[in-house]
Amino acid sequence: MRPDLSETLLIALDRASGVPALRQVYLGIRQAVLEGRLPPGARLPASRALAARLGLARNTVVAAYDQLLAEGIIEGRVGAGSFVSRDLPKEPEPPPAPGLAAPAAAASLPPAARRFAAALPATGSTAAAACNTGRTSWDPRTAQLWRSLTLRHLQAPSLAMLGYADPRGSAGLREAIAAYLRAARAVRCAPEQIVVTAGAQQAIDLVLKVLVEPGDQAWVEDPCYPAVRAALGAARAALVPVPVDAQGLVVAEGVAAAPQARLAYVTPSSQYPLGVVLSMARRLELLGWARQAGAFVVEDDYDSEFRYAGRPLAALQGIDDAGRVIYIGTFSKVLFPGLRLGYAVLPPALVEPVLGARLLSDWHPPALVEGVVTDFIAEGHFAQHLRRMRQRYRAARDVLVAALQGIPGLAAEAPEQGMKLVARLAPGFRDTEVAAAAARRGVIARAVSPMYLAAPPLQGLMLGFTGHEPAALRRAAREIAACLVPGAAGRPAAAG
Repeated sequence: MRPDLSETLLIALDRASGVPALRQVYLGIRQAVLEGRLPPGARLPASRALAARLGLARNTVVAAYDQLLAEGIIEGRVGAGSFVSRDLPKEPEPPPAPGLAAPAAAASLPPAARRFAAALPATGSTAAAACNTGRTSWDPRTAQLWRSLTLRHLQAPSLAMLGYADPRGSAGLREAIAAYLRAARAVRCAPEQIVVTAGAQQAIDLVLKVLVEPGDQAWVEDPCYPAVRAALGAARAALVPVPVDAQGLVVAEGVAAAPQARLAYVTPSSQYPLGVVLSMARRLELLGWARQAGAFVVEDDYDSEFRYAGRPLAALQGIDDAGRVIYIGTFSKVLFPGLRLGYAVLPPALVEPVLGARLLSDWHPPALVEGVVTDFIAEGHFAQHLRRMRQRYRAARDVLVAALQGIPGLAAEAPEQGMKLVARLAPGFRDTEVAAAAARRGVIARAVSPMYLAAPPLQGLMLGFTGHEPAALRRAAREIAACLVPGAAGRPAAAG
């Protein structure tokens, strides 16, 4: 026997919506039936009682019931009242949760949709976990300056800030970026070559949209940054893994495997994830190949500002005489990831195509953020912030390296540059198992071996040290050590 649900039926009326009350009552009951909140055979409130509860005339509710009766959603029983029709399915299927596709719909998606869905991370946010990479520090001095500069722009907003801005990025920001890159990274560029983007990943995506046709060959370092590997896969490029040694990308291997590739993606100042620097001989060899093949080189300079021994290394783009290098930079590492601001320095011939692709995606960068960052750079705060962060990150690096020293089965050295280090595991350990065990203990130790495509993989853990307090880094080292003891998930693998 069905319970009497007449007193529990909730219909929310929006009297300011302009939708007639009759239709709101009709839709409210209909939705409750279709979602299964009112199952087949359930009693509806008496029209007089529901009208009193909703503050409506009884005729309004009667008219709504008549519409539901005509559609077969409810049925009337003489002397008993109105009920949900028994002809409806016994257990109506609940609607899919918001954002989740029903299995049948997911199976019918085109290949492009499945490629993009596969790029999503398998887990939720791990931003707060110890040793997660890409975190930054936000010291009181920078915080105060940021508040002051933001207030300045809010108090006297420009027309660009309140409306549609320049798709390339503001002229002031592009001039500030160009001046900084020329002085700090030896990049040869004019403001007209710069397109400001929503982070480095969007810059890379725009370049791939412009340059890559399905089936085009693209060199990638082996191992490679997973997000770019996924972006190339989504662009339907044919990936050509090129091994990396102590001098960086082995260019000769790339030439042998795909001499007519369309582009090469490289991280020459600090190879991701291994941290090696592309030697000058290899840089010249790479540029020579690109010039001869008519290919482009995408230089991802993601964290070169943080060099702890000497000045930052000069960019590959600065020695390119043929306009083959596309330089990608970001403020996510030097300021904070939530800023979502990056840029591409493009050969002149690519500026208009990339700008067109940018217009089709999100039109222009956020003008308020651009104004704040422009002032932050132009007034000298950016350089001071970088100096403070280098000191802080160097200290954090030293804390983590010291904490990892002496852990059996693991070897870690202090990198000369960057925001992370790679701790190598002794033979027999599987980095994926150690990483999973560490995650259960609240530590993000990214396994290196899945970043390889074809080369024999290194068994190692990529550990971020920036943006973490010393106590958290020491605790992370203890948890990793616990994962490497006999009996833990990261114990040496059985032979074979």
